[in-house]
Amino acid sequence: MRSWKRRFLDILERSSGRLIVRPDSLHLAHEWGHLRRFFSHFGVDCVFDVGANQGQYAVALRERVGFKGPIISYEPIPDIAADLRAMSAKDPNWYVEELALDREAGPAIFNVMRASVFSSLRKPSQNQLGLFEDLNVVHREVEIRRATIAEELPRWRAKLGFSRPFLKMDTQGNDLAVVEGAGSMLRAFVGLQSELAIQKLYEGSTEFVETIAAFRAKGFELSEFVPSNYGTFPVLVEIDCIMFRQGLEGNR
Repeated sequence: MRSWKRRFLDILERSSGRLIVRPDSLHLAHEWGHLRRFFSHFGVDCVFDVGANQGQYAVALRERVGFKGPIISYEPIPDIAADLRAMSAKDPNWYVEELALDREAGPAIFNVMRASVFSSLRKPSQNQLGLFEDLNVVHREVEIRRATIAEELPRWRAKLGFSRPFLKMDTQGNDLAVVEGAGSMLRAFVGLQSELAIQKLYEGSTEFVETIAAFRAKGFELSEFVPSNYGTFPVLVEIDCIMFRQGLEGNR
């Protein structure tokens, strides 16, 4: 899956002890470093990649975090899911599901935005920043299928045999609904990563303080905040939180 250029840069990084990244990826370097430490400490052996879009997170896990375990990517937009299946064809440990995870299962209408990374089950906010008003606008609607973590986790655990999964969510305003759809199965995850809205871009999405409080109430504690935007200076629009299950002991 790694390109020859990435393999060459890996060799340079190991020999120099320095991280080599493009300027537009510099804001992600801290996230990669923290995930490497987190995955090692808590023995993460599977990642649920919810809201996969074009596979950016899965590729980063392989190329920048060094995670070799199974990745299950959930992407509801049919054409993007097809592209993901093509990308994952050479990686036997990368699985793609053409589904949206939500609070409940069933069919739904999904909003595909002009810029696909903004696509969501939710409508764009009428009061969003002008910075995104030409990008976070509904370009088309597609019928999609929804499932819940409560349904998906037991199925995949029976198939893959993992015991310490990690939940990553980037569902554009719907992460809390994904967590609520897990029910008691949420406690199976050793940690989670969620995108928090500092500036609300979607109708009906929760404030970041409310979201963190909800995750804590469900048994998770903060490990780190990491940037999730590039090029929005001086406004902070969104930030990711990485959390671990309370009471969980890791590797010493």
